[in-house]
Amino acid sequence: MCGLCKSNQDVGFVGINASDINFSAGRYDTSVKPPFDVGFEGMGEVVALGLSASAKYTVGQPVSYFRPGAFAEYIVVPAKEAIPIPTVKPEFLSLLVSGATAYISLKELGELSEGKTVLVTAAAGGTGQFAVQLAKKAKCHVLGTCSSDEKSGFLKSIGCDRPINYKIEHVADVLKKECPKGVDVVYESVGGKMFDLAINSLATKGRLIIIGFISGYQTPTGLQPSNVEILPAKLLRKSASIRGFFLLHYISEYQAAMKHLVEMCENKELTCEVDFGDMSPEGKFTGLESVFRAIDYMYMGKNIGKIVVELPHSVNSKL
Repeated sequence: MCGLCKSNQDVGFVGINASDINFSAGRYDTSVKPPFDVGFEGMGEVVALGLSASAKYTVGQPVSYFRPGAFAEYIVVPAKEAIPIPTVKPEFLSLLVSGATAYISLKELGELSEGKTVLVTAAAGGTGQFAVQLAKKAKCHVLGTCSSDEKSGFLKSIGCDRPINYKIEHVADVLKKECPKGVDVVYESVGGKMFDLAINSLATKGRLIIIGFISGYQTPTGLQPSNVEILPAKLLRKSASIRGFFLLHYISEYQAAMKHLVEMCENKELTCEVDFGDMSPEGKFTGLESVFRAIDYMYMGKNIGKIVVELPHSVNSKL
């Protein structure tokens, strides 16, 4: 058994994910019935320890955690699941789900190499920002879709070669003109029409990695219509492939990925942009009561980087 976490500033943090809606809607585990705890990631300092944790952790030690029930002031975390971090800093929180998803999916499924062309959808979001940077570190040519000039500017600042603001440009036209041979790897999280566009834009032997389909999560079924009936023929003609990625299926890779990501963040080799909602109508996301606003903010496409909620005077994990 593990203990409770609280920072020296009496502040903890929890992260917002697109999948929060799918989980709370019962789409991940239909056997779970309300009421149940929600949220996937948080951080704080240890405030209490169980016997099995006392040899590895100390009270006051900063840790983060990735497990259901994170939207809480206090949470019990098994010692083996707690992730030591240098300090309680929200940038580290952005790595737990978003950073790890980008890192492991591209490493295991992307087959990235120098000179490859990579398209990242929702590139300025919590996960997209890491996919852009990791693809650039692999010396790929990276294009990223976004919805505003401000997001385009952010993408340029983290190395994206070609931000595409789909509000003012047709993504298909840009790809046809600038990637005439197609895109080697697509990192896709939007679904619906964007998924269809991505399939049509794949190069011969191209790979599409699905890490989500946020455009459909708020529908009754959690899906968004797509022209899947012609998909096999399109893949066959290009010897292309589609791979789904769900982080929990790669948990054996998680600790090593987090160690590398934290090191890159500490060494300023990786930008970990966080969005506290300061520009939202009701201001900064503070306290558990603001989680609902933070999720709405994400689904309106307003965020740049990872959405984080601050929990003042609270504890985030018990080991």
